[in-house]
Amino acid sequence: MTATIDDIIDNFDLLDEWDDRYRYLIELGRELEPLPEAAHNEDNKVRGCASQVWVETNVTRAGNAPVLTLRGDSDAHIVRGLVYLVLALYSGRPAQEILATDAQDLFKKLGLDAHLTPQRSNGVRSMVERIKSDARAALATA
Repeated sequence: MTATIDDIIDNFDLLDEWDDRYRYLIELGRELEPLPEAAHNEDNKVRGCASQVWVETNVTRAGNAPVLTLRGDSDAHIVRGLVYLVLALYSGRPAQEILATDAQDLFKKLGLDAHLTPQRSNGVRSMVERIKSDARAALATA
C-alpha cells in the first residue's frame, strides 16, 4: 500500500464531486496487494458484508506490544477501496492503538458516513470489528 491515511484524507479534500471520490476509492482498491488464493478462506472471511471480504491478520511483537499487519481483498471494486481505507488506518499499528482508533471518525471526516449505502456501512463496521477482535485476541495472548 502506497497511500497513507493522511494522503487519502488530503486527496479526498481535493475532490469536490462524489463521483470523483468513488473513482478514487476504486483506484485505491486496485492498489491493494493481491491476497493469495489460499488466504481467501473461511477463517479470513468477514461476516456481515454483502460483498465477499477477506482480512488476513499477522501478529508480530514490538517489545511486548503486539503489532497487527493486515491484508485484505473483496470481490467488489468499491469495497476493495474501503478495505484499502481500513487497512491504511489500522495495518502496522500496535493492538492497543487499533482498539483506541475509531474508524467512524475517519468515515465522518471523509463524508463517507453519509454517502455509503446502509449495507456497505454495515460491512465496514463488520470489517473494523473483526480487526478490533483480532487486536483484543493479540493482547490477550501477549
